[in-house]
Amino acid sequence: MIPRIGITLGDPAGIGPEITLKALAELSPLTASGDFSVVVYGARAAIDATARMLGTGHPVLGPDVQAVFPQIALHDIAAPAEPLAPGSVTAEGGRQAFAAVKAAVTDAMAGRIAAVVTAPLSKEALHLAGQPYAGHTEMLAALTGASGSVMMLAHGRLRVSHVTTHVALADVPQLITPQRLTRVFRLTATALRGLGVARPRIAVAGLNPHAGERGLFGHEDAQIIAPAIAAFDDPEVILSGPHPGDTIFVKTAAGQFDAAVAMYHDQGHIPVKLLGFRIDAETSRWVGLSGINITLGLPIIRTSVDHGTAADIAGQGIASPQSLVEAINHALMLARLRCSSPPESRANG
Repeated sequence: MIPRIGITLGDPAGIGPEITLKALAELSPLTASGDFSVVVYGARAAIDATARMLGTGHPVLGPDVQAVFPQIALHDIAAPAEPLAPGSVTAEGGRQAFAAVKAAVTDAMAGRIAAVVTAPLSKEALHLAGQPYAGHTEMLAALTGASGSVMMLAHGRLRVSHVTTHVALADVPQLITPQRLTRVFRLTATALRGLGVARPRIAVAGLNPHAGERGLFGHEDAQIIAPAIAAFDDPEVILSGPHPGDTIFVKTAAGQFDAAVAMYHDQGHIPVKLLGFRIDAETSRWVGLSGINITLGLPIIRTSVDHGTAADIAGQGIASPQSLVEAINHALMLARLRCSSPPESRANG
């Protein structure tokens, strides 16, 4: 069966529509040959405006999207005929972004698509639209009824799962519990197996500097994290730590581990994004980003770009689709592996 991938446009005033069309152009030989098919979830006005903007300066794209991509289906989100101003943060942008995700999740839960790939949305616009979610991760957990989800970022060999994400740093220590840690360990191992790693090697970061230095810099590493690692009961997983946060990610990127577990948002995000961002030396502006986000613990497959809406360059035609292409490829790999695996092992990461 040919996998069918859903792509949500994200905030229509950001770079989501642009990178979606560029990614589809890059992958068009695969879709044209029947390797997979695509459903785009978003407003036709945003797609058409972006196609017109890119049409004269892109080697594949033109103003008639359907003519260029006849194999692509569009799930049109009801929206005003006029597109939103590029870079703007509005309640309408948040409403469209949420509506696209909700429609894609509905189709994924019903089995009509094999995976959901999301372009970036604006948390501010989402809140203006009356949606209380801190981001995609929390929204997807609510829409799918998942008891909890885990964010994994990936760039090349560096894969990082997070014990906590969108919470205040002051609240992190109390959220690091044996139950939460065990869940992240287990979901990370399942995700790695889904990516073809038979015997996962997972390194766990410490919360405090030098992983607590035997209690000199906090008690959480010795009293909570280390016992949770020791008690983990999957003999096919090589789990180690807690490792100092200033060396664990270098070792993981070097291939000594298959994934790392970070205790909080910035601890895990900074190393992945530092590796992934490409900066133009002359202008000091970022021109591309490699890396993706995989949501673990959902009943559906979901991958995403590892960057935001880039409002400062929206509408200029210069956004790189690399991260979205990687997210689509990972979604395809996970979908194919899930279809070929026995039912009892198909839980998404």
